[in-house]
Amino acid sequence: MSDENTSRVDESPISPVQRRDSLEKHLQHRPDPQDLKDKHILLDTNAAPALQSAAFELERQRATDNLKKGLEKRPERDELIERNILPDSTAAPALQSQQKDLQKHMRADSLNEKIANRPKPDELVKEGILEPDEDPTK
Repeated sequence: MSDENTSRVDESPISPVQRRDSLEKHLQHRPDPQDLKDKHILLDTNAAPALQSAAFELERQRATDNLKKGLEKRPERDELIERNILPDSTAAPALQSQQKDLQKHMRADSLNEKIANRPKPDELVKEGILEPDEDPTK
């Protein structure tokens, strides 16, 4: 029984003075047209209301056409890889940075190993690669 009382709408008539005061109160707190345009409630246009939908549809079609043109001119993935814009990787995008770090560390390890195993200047002199006066240890 209490649900019936709380969900009922007050349908009692109000006087014209109360109605006018209520309307004036609501009009005083009405948002500015610019606020409504900023919130995309009103269209920001100078076109007549009868032409606004057509203007909106034309603008949408223009944007669609521009997007299609841009996508048609878009270079292929292989070309972007050749130009070093995209990485040449089949790994997931979330793993590509870790893959790049791993490759960098592997390259550094390889270089360190090659430096550690390079021939000594004495061996290079014996093999005739360096002249005896070019020996960097002397």
